[in-house]
Amino acid sequence: MFSVFRHELRIAWRYRAELINPLWFFLIAIALFPLAVGPESSLLARIAPGIIWVIALLASLMAFERLFRDDFLDGSLEQLMLLPVPLPAVVLAKVLAHWTVTGLPLLVLSPLATLLLGMDFHGWTVMAWTLLLGTPVLSFLGALGVALTLRLQRGGVLLSVLVLPLCIPLLIFATAALDAGHQGQPVGGYLAVLGAMLTASTTFLPFATAAALRISVQ
Repeated sequence: MFSVFRHELRIAWRYRAELINPLWFFLIAIALFPLAVGPESSLLARIAPGIIWVIALLASLMAFERLFRDDFLDGSLEQLMLLPVPLPAVVLAKVLAHWTVTGLPLLVLSPLATLLLGMDFHGWTVMAWTLLLGTPVLSFLGALGVALTLRLQRGGVLLSVLVLPLCIPLLIFATAALDAGHQGQPVGGYLAVLGAMLTASTTFLPFATAAALRISVQ
């Protein structure tokens, strides 16, 4: 698993220009909202939960396409299935590598998003926790969607149709946590639900993705 993880990071570094595009989209989209709705900090802080997570979701969709498609096109996906490691473990390693190069940078850029949207330190803390717990779930859901649409020539639209409805519960609880943090209310319950979603995704989705890969390759 560590070898697959390290190999995926090397490939991602080789194509780092493509990985920067979702990050630029995240920053530019957030920077445009203060220009569109005005610089009033109270208004920006009130709409910040929805802005942050909708943009994070759309930015993640831009990076899903490369998860398994390149491996399928060059034939290396069949070689990964022949490794002396269960295929769900290989999927887990690839998803973790994908999150490291796509989800983790969003967490690193979150302080800048906090400044642009007029949030305080407590709001940034809640946002960081939601991104830390929620962006891996996005990567797991995206991996499942890519595995199901692997053989389609133009699977990007169908990928969005499959993944976006599955992300609605995550979007609801993440934005509710940010809104509760803005109002000074407890956020532990919302974070616990996000943690349960992450645990369930880590436990079950690698097996579902591995089954979808086998069906797509056959």
